[in-house]
Amino acid sequence: MSAEPPIYLDAHATTPVDPRVRQSMLPYFGERFGNASSRNHPYGWDAETAVDRAREQAAELIGCSPKEILWTSGATESDNLSLGGVVEAYRGRGDHLVTCVTEHPAVLDTARHLERRGLRVTYLPVDSSGLVDPDELRSALDDRTILVSIMLANNEVGTIQDVAALSAIVRESSPALVHTDAAQAIGKMPVDVERMGVDLLSMSGHKIHGPMGVGALYVRRRRPTVRLAPILHGGGQERGLRSGTLNVPGIVGMGRALEIAARERESEAARLQTLRDRLHEGLTGSLDGVRLNGHPERRLPNNLNVSFAGVEAESLIREVPGVAVSTGAACASASLDPSHVIRALGLGADRAHSSLRFGLHRFTTEEEIDRAIRMLVRAVRKLRG
Repeated sequence: MSAEPPIYLDAHATTPVDPRVRQSMLPYFGERFGNASSRNHPYGWDAETAVDRAREQAAELIGCSPKEILWTSGATESDNLSLGGVVEAYRGRGDHLVTCVTEHPAVLDTARHLERRGLRVTYLPVDSSGLVDPDELRSALDDRTILVSIMLANNEVGTIQDVAALSAIVRESSPALVHTDAAQAIGKMPVDVERMGVDLLSMSGHKIHGPMGVGALYVRRRRPTVRLAPILHGGGQERGLRSGTLNVPGIVGMGRALEIAARERESEAARLQTLRDRLHEGLTGSLDGVRLNGHPERRLPNNLNVSFAGVEAESLIREVPGVAVSTGAACASASLDPSHVIRALGLGADRAHSSLRFGLHRFTTEEEIDRAIRMLVRAVRKLRG
């Protein structure tokens, strides 16, 4: 008889596909196999209708027009298109990008690439809880700033930025556009592009119990009309901004996942926060030296990032094979360097090396949380001993 699978607490890396999402996708792997770009027969029309329906589902969740939703392969591509597309399209107007030191590598690595090509980039610091200082942002802006990119909710410590307030500062002080990576925030908290005042917003299907390999980018069409230069060239799909045959099954699945998130977000967030707090209290009630990383209140309901004093995080992960957990972003998991996010909080190398990130999801149970607490407490005591 096979061993019980590990308890999955790494939902910031990816989430299990919801069975309702999977069911919605199945016909598009079979009898409904058309290419959404085939405009001269029923198979293509059917696929295009399905893609447009998913566009409506995405737009409804974030408060925009379906015409402002652009399909991509995920938030990484959406981030690249936002930064690279704006820089190229507005090259004659400016040469300055503002972002933040705790961004996902999809933004930071793109910013560094653009910096090597001559763009000026300002990397805003954060305080010990991960928040950007509004005055630091105001000071960084100038009349050559063309884009500000600030993540809505951090993928490691869960800190939620006041993007609406930051966007207001940009509007007052600069002609720059505002982009936010909302991959972790979608489905966990209210997201409204008008209320937040953003011009571009990135999201991914696999963070919300949808499939991997599909994402979306919100691109504002009015007040102002955002221009983008494409970073992919080919068939001219997605208004010429993102060439390539559309992933119809994935788009259908992401649309369904967004629809479910819109309907169930409030109840799900409350349940996850209760479980998250149960995990935190179980660890701090049994162990000394467990310290929270990130903001104690302005944080995602499914996120817990803590440091275990005197314990190396990689050793702890090896000691608890029954719990699937991580030290930080999945794309950096092969590196032994401590989390750039924890270091940016100014908490020191020891704290960074002893930090674990827990991500709860729709199918996490109370019984799993209690089992995880027991395994983690036992492992920490053993390593400290």
